[in-house]
Amino acid sequence: MATTFHTEPPALASAAKGTGKPSAFQRGLAALTQYIQREGRTVVGRAHIEELPDGSAIRLGVFLSNQKARRERLDAEQRAAFAELGYAWAAEQSERG
Repeated sequence: MATTFHTEPPALASAAKGTGKPSAFQRGLAALTQYIQREGRTVVGRAHIEELPDGSAIRLGVFLSNQKARRERLDAEQRAAFAELGYAWAAEQSERG
């Protein structure tokens, strides 16, 4: 099955409420999108650190592991963002409610 990757993280379009800068979730999602585009896969090693274009480092493996473990607490938009990137655990959760 071929997967199409978007050029912009799905949830990055809106900045953190009222601050004008991205939230930690949005930065993690941006790093994840960058990683998937470069590597062509969604599996991220737990120790992997991804550097964003602004020079900041995101502990991507930890971010992804934490989001998956806390998926029950993600809102529908956050789950949809992971589902768009190809994560079945987020799509399954989105379908349930």
